[in-house]
Amino acid sequence: MPYRAIPLPKILLMSDQTSPPHWLQRTELLVGAGALEKLRNLHVLVIGLGGVGSYAAEFLARAGVGKMTIVDGDTVDLTNTNRQLPALHSTVGQSKAGIMAARMRDINPALDLTVFDTFLSPEVVKTTSFREYDYVFDCIDSVQPKQYVIVACKQQGVRIVSSMGAGGRLDPSKVQVGDISETFNCPFAQQVRKGLKRKGVRRGVTVVFSSEIVDRETCMMTEGSKFKKSFYGTISYIPALFGLYMASVVVREVAGK
Repeated sequence: MPYRAIPLPKILLMSDQTSPPHWLQRTELLVGAGALEKLRNLHVLVIGLGGVGSYAAEFLARAGVGKMTIVDGDTVDLTNTNRQLPALHSTVGQSKAGIMAARMRDINPALDLTVFDTFLSPEVVKTTSFREYDYVFDCIDSVQPKQYVIVACKQQGVRIVSSMGAGGRLDPSKVQVGDISETFNCPFAQQVRKGLKRKGVRRGVTVVFSSEIVDRETCMMTEGSKFKKSFYGTISYIPALFGLYMASVVVREVAGK
């Protein structure tokens, strides 16, 4: 049977487009040229490049954010492979910040990227100005440093989006965005709220959290290094979903949606 040419709908014909294709063409089609330009002019700081932060940083880069600073002093461990973007068997022992920097520059060669291969301790936070950033993404997985970053951003009037606990959960439908005062069923958020209350912060912090009840039997204690005393079992997609929701906050606010 001879082949018969099927005419394409006119809207799909590339020759009808008024401008040549570019890598953000579909993003611009969705959010508009004005929002895309605003994204290009943003400067976002991402602290922590683990299961949440690595995905949040990459989603921002793919959305067209033009200037970013990423911070993480850790190296890839084999146990990171189940949930962290930079973690492969071939990258064990390598700098997470270095791997993510290479990925993001490969996504957008024009990205203005600053990389800090260091651990952001509470002492450093106390002397850091966050005012140069339009958004700060707090993807820290230990309570005390997280509290200091949140308080510093609140005191300096900087927009912050913070990740609560992604461990011990399996249900993606329970992940949501809200104010830290609205969190529930999250032991990690409860600890963070308690510390923030002592520092005078009770609300006004946008967070991503899960309302799914944590499976406490999956908790394991650690030696307590880098302010982390324990961790919960995790699955591949929940931390990534937290990162996705964090990135969506920026895009939706910029796009007025």
